[in-house]
Amino acid sequence: MHPHLISAVVIDGHHLDLDQLVAVARCGARVSIAPEAVERMRRSREAVEAILNSGVPAYGINTGFGDFSRVSISTDDASTLQNNLILSHCTAMGDPYPEETVRGMLLLRANALCGGFSGIRPEIVIAMADMLNAGVHPLVPQQGSLGASGDLAPLSHLALVLLGLGEARLHGERLPGAEAMARAGLRTFTLQAKEGLALINGTQAMCAHGALALYDALCAARLADITASMSMEALQGQLSAFEDRVQAVRPQKGQSLAARNMRLLCEGSEILSECQHLRVQDAYTLRCIPQVHGAVRCALRHVEEVVADELNAVTDNPLIFSEDGAVISGGNFHGEPLALAFDYLGIAAAELADMSERRLERMVNPQLSGLPAFLVRQGGLNSGMMIVQYAAASMVSENKVYAHPASVDSIPSSANQEDHVSMGATAARKARMIVDNVLRVLAMELMCACQAMDLRGGQPSLVHAALRERVRRQVPFYEKDREIRLDIEAMNQIIRSGDLLRMVKEYVPEFE
Repeated sequence: MHPHLISAVVIDGHHLDLDQLVAVARCGARVSIAPEAVERMRRSREAVEAILNSGVPAYGINTGFGDFSRVSISTDDASTLQNNLILSHCTAMGDPYPEETVRGMLLLRANALCGGFSGIRPEIVIAMADMLNAGVHPLVPQQGSLGASGDLAPLSHLALVLLGLGEARLHGERLPGAEAMARAGLRTFTLQAKEGLALINGTQAMCAHGALALYDALCAARLADITASMSMEALQGQLSAFEDRVQAVRPQKGQSLAARNMRLLCEGSEILSECQHLRVQDAYTLRCIPQVHGAVRCALRHVEEVVADELNAVTDNPLIFSEDGAVISGGNFHGEPLALAFDYLGIAAAELADMSERRLERMVNPQLSGLPAFLVRQGGLNSGMMIVQYAAASMVSENKVYAHPASVDSIPSSANQEDHVSMGATAARKARMIVDNVLRVLAMELMCACQAMDLRGGQPSLVHAALRERVRRQVPFYEKDREIRLDIEAMNQIIRSGDLLRMVKEYVPEFE
């Protein structure tokens, strides 16, 4: 997981991975298109033109869309049909997606088109890569996708800018789409037969937003092991529950991995070596870290597999098979695989925050920790970390609402032609909100763990000492009440920076 080290990505429709997606979406890696992909798209385009000239009915090429598929469209109107599709389908609403999600959408849509099954001119796909490299980011509202036929509404807003319409941001400035393209030195297009469908009939909005949430959840799962191990120091946890032989008799792979991480992170701690046998057993949020964190790891592994397949999927309709000119209407646009996966992602990630907040509560509660109440010496005059736990509890409870699965819902559309939909974009958006809350809760746990360790005294493990020192560079010991929001903002920056994960790998190379 080192996307910041990737400076360039070549897409061919087959080999894009999660690190490359993050590198383009967040780190500004440049994008180019493989020559063989350009050739595949050219052959696919020739097949569309042959179909158009033959007059044989083919959905979306010389017919209307959805319930209008029974309406024939003349060759002369084929271009108007495709441009009208974008104009009529750009109905998304609400706050715009973050620029990183829009960059992910552009990359994924271009990569899908590189497969050569969509009938679009290669120069349009090249222009999408050029938009990424020039920093032209269409404004795409987040609400309005049913997740079948794909993400029609948001992807239409993405496509508008290619037509010189809509709005985009260029270097942070909000501009009309045509002006943004002109300033970047990029041409705009009038769409030809099949090209509107090729641009908007797919799962790239839900996939981009959800894949970025997945990447953050993978980081959060590692960070959760780190914050939990530091809470072990603060709470004088018992290490016996992490012994390898305990995990061996229940051979869950994620459980064994999390237990191993805990042993590695706590190794060499004088604080912990001196308090073993202090009690017979710990509360579940300490003792069951391997079981819960491990189960989350297994869930994320499944979501990774689904996303890895979707990153290189062709998801529009109909599909053009240039080898024999076949035009086949299928259902690859249906977002059900992602909808289920992103619901699972949100549920799994929420459990990390559930555990984290309870450990935080144990640290601020003097009856459970043996430390000063709310981790401040002059309690009463100072409230210390009292409301930090409130805030964490609020986000945990908010996650419970977001974790209700979107994929169990459906509503018919297009005169009941499209009579089952996935709600995958909603699942992705909810998962992203959950993971953001998880990272905030972990930041609060880490802040309290460092405060508790300082109050407890003693020598922690080498890696924990280094991590505490990293935190203390931005968040000093909390001696008396101060504007604590600044501490929380700093902790959020630390937890998201990647510094902690890099430091742990330096001190504990075996950490996973």
